[in-house]
Amino acid sequence: MASISISCASSHDRLLAGLSFVFSLNAAMTQTDSFSLAGKKGLILGMANEHSIAWGCARLARQQGADIVASCLNDKARPYVAPLTTAAGIELLTCDVEQPGELQALVARAVAKLGRLDFVVHSIAWAPLHDLHGQVIDSSSVGFARAMEVSCHSFATLAQLCAPHMTQGGAMLGMTYLGADAAVPHYGLMGPVKAALESLVRYVALELGPQRIRVHAVSPGPIMTRAASGIAGFDKMLEDAIRKAPLGRLVTLDEIARLCVFLCCDAASGMTGQTIYVDAGCHAVA
Repeated sequence: MASISISCASSHDRLLAGLSFVFSLNAAMTQTDSFSLAGKKGLILGMANEHSIAWGCARLARQQGADIVASCLNDKARPYVAPLTTAAGIELLTCDVEQPGELQALVARAVAKLGRLDFVVHSIAWAPLHDLHGQVIDSSSVGFARAMEVSCHSFATLAQLCAPHMTQGGAMLGMTYLGADAAVPHYGLMGPVKAALESLVRYVALELGPQRIRVHAVSPGPIMTRAASGIAGFDKMLEDAIRKAPLGRLVTLDEIARLCVFLCCDAASGMTGQTIYVDAGCHAVA
């Protein structure tokens, strides 16, 4: 009986804490614009050029008043990104998640610059071309493992590093694709990798929920980014998406960015653990 009483008391305490948070959140939202990122601090990974999803998110978040630190892969990528970030007032750093210590250094420098983190956007994915262009059953264990490390496990590491600095709660986003849920021709190895990422997002959402950190996978329709250009038959994927989509078109970088910015703002405070599509409806059609 004593254990039952303790359990009930614990549940009651959690209920009261939850209700207290809801009341305080409602009060805060009456005083601020919940759709704004003004004063928010964000870290965005994965810029390659002006077509990158990471750049679209950073540009719009900056326009919404957020302070941003962003990353590109290495110094070779910097000339394609630095003119964009410099003009927008965004600090640009380099980070190769395959290199030991680089992700840790990126987060440390971002926190030193910003003071805290309110949102994090992980927009990096990669697989060796030999494994990406072949059949999944022919993929090498080394190539599969590298694709998982860069495209999936780095999100878990990023969450571990960033969560202690998200003292006011916030949001973490990762990028996925319909090929995680259905077998899409030409998507190959990245399908299982993105499926793992979507599952990871749900578990991270469960683990970080008590810290008021919300976690989502955003699933855009195909757009011509540098990462997508490595997929064999990508032009055919674009054609198929247009034909299949109820809206009869592809989505734009701005449409993807608007969803991401919404998920990072306080207006999305009741949402977590979801895969959210912005693909002109492709996911809804068999």
